[in-house]
Amino acid sequence: MKEYLPLLIACAVIGLFTLVFVAAYIALKRHVKHPENERHMTDSYLIKRLLQYARPYTKQFVLVFFIMLVSIAYDVMSPLLISRIQGLIKLGSFQLSRLYAMVAVYAGILVVSMVCTYFQAMILQTVGQKILTQIRLDTFTRIESLSHEQLNQIPVGKLVTRVSNDPNAISFLFTNILVTLLKNTMVIIGVLGAMLMLNYALTLMVLCFVPFLVLFTLIFQKFSREVHRRVNNTRTDVNTYLSENLSGMKITQIFNREQVKMEEFLDKSHKLQRAKYNRMLVFGIFRPMVYMLFVTSNLFLFYIGCRGYIQDTTFLGQTITSEIVVAFYMYISKFFNPIQALAEQFDVLQQSFASAEKIFTILDMVPEVVDEPDAIELEEIKGEIEFKDVWFAYKPGEWVLKGVSFHVEPKQTVAFVGSTGSGKTTILSLICRNYDIQKGQILIDGIDIRKIKLSSLRRHFGQMLQDVFLFSGDIRSNILLRMEGVSDEEVWKAARYVNADSFIRRLENGLDEVVRERGNNFSAGQRQLLSFARTIIHKPSVMILDEATANIDTETELLIQDSLEKMKNIGTMLIVAHRLSTIQHSDNIILLSHGKILEQGTHQQLLHQKGRYYQLYTLQFQKQQLLKEG
Repeated sequence: MKEYLPLLIACAVIGLFTLVFVAAYIALKRHVKHPENERHMTDSYLIKRLLQYARPYTKQFVLVFFIMLVSIAYDVMSPLLISRIQGLIKLGSFQLSRLYAMVAVYAGILVVSMVCTYFQAMILQTVGQKILTQIRLDTFTRIESLSHEQLNQIPVGKLVTRVSNDPNAISFLFTNILVTLLKNTMVIIGVLGAMLMLNYALTLMVLCFVPFLVLFTLIFQKFSREVHRRVNNTRTDVNTYLSENLSGMKITQIFNREQVKMEEFLDKSHKLQRAKYNRMLVFGIFRPMVYMLFVTSNLFLFYIGCRGYIQDTTFLGQTITSEIVVAFYMYISKFFNPIQALAEQFDVLQQSFASAEKIFTILDMVPEVVDEPDAIELEEIKGEIEFKDVWFAYKPGEWVLKGVSFHVEPKQTVAFVGSTGSGKTTILSLICRNYDIQKGQILIDGIDIRKIKLSSLRRHFGQMLQDVFLFSGDIRSNILLRMEGVSDEEVWKAARYVNADSFIRRLENGLDEVVRERGNNFSAGQRQLLSFARTIIHKPSVMILDEATANIDTETELLIQDSLEKMKNIGTMLIVAHRLSTIQHSDNIILLSHGKILEQGTHQQLLHQKGRYYQLYTLQFQKQQLLKEG
């Protein structure tokens, strides 16, 4: 019994480590509480959903499987060949020619394995990139389908992370991890079979370490999943913070808040640093533990095999020769290397699962505004709009519109005025069905807008907002918005119609002039004129202007007013304006207050009533007179 005392001591040490890790696992399970709004999908569920993306490439994966079988031959056969070579050297009748033959066979298997590995990598990388592109496309498409309310709830930085960073993490799952997992499983089975045929007693000794290896893997899976969630969450927080604050950097500089913002950024960066440190700590413990089992199994082999200095050594009734020791030394490496390789890739595996969970959370979001099953396609609309007792609230119980009813005839110009929060902009959003109303009915040409396909409905609307958004590119692309089949002559015609051609021609490159991010190299008036041209070229039947003339200099306002007069002839026009002087010629003016229609009529009719509209107009007129006198 004494001769096995060192082995028992080693087993006791491994058992002690096991107890420590089990206790840590129980403590983590008790104390970690996840936010209620954070979904937690099982690994099997994530793999099942991810494999749906791999289904179209089944043939490629089958080909990789057969290539893999050939490359596995090296892992299974090489220890046997090395042990045979070692046995040849020991023979008294040693023949160099037989050694050359064995080395040639070994080299041939190695070359074939390397060639197979190359083709396997190329096929997987090609397929992986295609899958990655599809995941990005599906994620972006789902984001496009979300309602305005849903988009308002998700920070832009988080959405950017879902479309860009997270799919990159998933790509490793298809290009490396899943195939490596399959290959390593087959290697383990092949090596285990070879070991059993060579010496079952030593094989049983090696298998004694497998339960500990499985237990360590399961425990650290829990830890790694948790640290990866924290890394992903903190990284998303950093991206979200950057997206918002880089866009608002001018405001930060104006109010001299650089130091405050820097401290906030450092705080978020330190949280990301700590999360990554914890991740490194987890895997820094896991990998050495796997390696400890590998080293210990080799020590057991040498201790058992070398007790009789190789000659006539037995273990559980099986004779152990030097050739068997050499072969088993290599086989133990082949047995533990796949498992240790999985441990090395466990980091990426859990990152892929964590990223997949985030992406599927977006993909599983159900769009709040969708087409009805019987929704119709409208080729054209006249522009007749009617609100019937419409009630709407962004939050339950907090009504923004309360029983609003009005009627707009085709090609009429109707203006909405009122104090901030009265519901003007909300009405325009509801007409385009950016939100769905809770009660009432909105009709376009006598048809409920919920019975019209969203794409068809919005195609007939042109929206010109106060805060014009221009995309990076050039003027032409911002007017067309990738609209095909439109000549430059038509673009110039639209620009002339809204008085935008004069400033475009003064630019060095004309329509090819570069537009920087958000159009910050153009003035507010120029951006507004470009938005008018963009609207005109898409030939809308209903035009919506939400404070389109606010914050614009007098000269540009005159150009815009002239453009608006021309645009009135195109179709129905709905205007939200604070400057009452800009809407005097409207066919109908609707004054809103606290979500209800207080007054409506023409400019002259409302002045004659001497109600709330009269008071607002008088105040603005007096203010303008004071500014002129000043």
